Amino acid sequence: MKRIALLASAAAVLAFGAGVATQVDAWGATGHRTIGVAAVRALSDELPAFLRTPGAAAEVGELSREPDRSRGAGQPHDRERDTAHFVDLDDAGHVMAAAGPTLDQLPVLKSEYDSALLAAGIKVDDAGYLPYAIMDGYQQLARDFAHWRVLNAAEASEADPGKRAWYREDRLRREALILRDIGYLSHFVGDGAQPHHLSIHYNGWDRNTPNPKGFTTSRQTHAMFEGAFTRRSTRLDAVEAAMPAPALDGFDLRARTAAYLTRTHATVTPFYELEKAGGFADSDPRGTAFATERLAAGAAELRDLIILAWRDAGTQSVGWPVIKVAEVEAGGADPWLAMAGED
Repeated sequence: MKRIALLASAAAVLAFGAGVATQVDAWGATGHRTIGVAAVRALSDELPAFLRTPGAAAEVGELSREPDRSRGAGQPHDRERDTAHFVDLDDAGHVMAAAGPTLDQLPVLKSEYDSALLAAGIKVDDAGYLPYAIMDGYQQLARDFAHWRVLNAAEASEADPGKRAWYREDRLRREALILRDIGYLSHFVGDGAQPHHLSIHYNGWDRNTPNPKGFTTSRQTHAMFEGAFTRRSTRLDAVEAAMPAPALDGFDLRARTAAYLTRTHATVTPFYELEKAGGFADSDPRGTAFATERLAAGAAELRDLIILAWRDAGTQSVGWPVIKVAEVEAGGADPWLAMAGED
């Protein structure tokens, strides 16, 4: 059965916890909020002050849910966006099957990825394109930061009151966009920490593949873990305590994305082993530790990508006529035409 159809039907009929229907897609509200809030709360003072506030953390936490909340708008909106939340890898790490690429073999463009899958006889919509959603979100955030850095520097140095007021207004608009775009990036980075979003075994062990260990094939597996279990067993403070230290050296976006998702793919079999051993029963510390570690991995990756996007922004050029961010911040260039527009 196709993944999207399966998730939609499951969301319609399954109920967990206190009889509340839980949508079977990505982390539930608790997981996505936790990842967004924990990441923003972990930002250092290298980042601008507007991001390092309780309000910003709460805003990102709520906006982290938005890619799920936009579902149901109709076609082509839904089909194009639904498949951004996952990439289904087989047990050897190939997209869907041995004919598919591995994560470190992905072409530069999503259109090239789609073509490669079709050439291998793999349906694009069945495979998903989560790596591209993460990379796209990072690049958008870096552009947001690049514009913000120019606007902030220009506002501080501009003598003309009218221009200074425009810079301020545009900076505030950009800050709202930055929070929104961090929320969207948070969602897809969070999806990338959930083992079911990296596997053909996305809702119970795939019944069309060998299952020598007798793992569950229940269609309730996905929602049970990321929704009801995560909601009742994880805490923000425990997730924050479990976040690894920042890893910011030697950054390459494509390699980093592949490595992050590969680490999550390595947790698929351990998840099913733990489920078989009863680790996701109420109050079982093994399941709580697993869910906490996965949320912490997502929050740490998001924290690092925000910092890296900020640094990346300082090397960029923006506007038209094009102007270098570093030159404006150094006081060596007037960005008015580049920012406000020449015509």
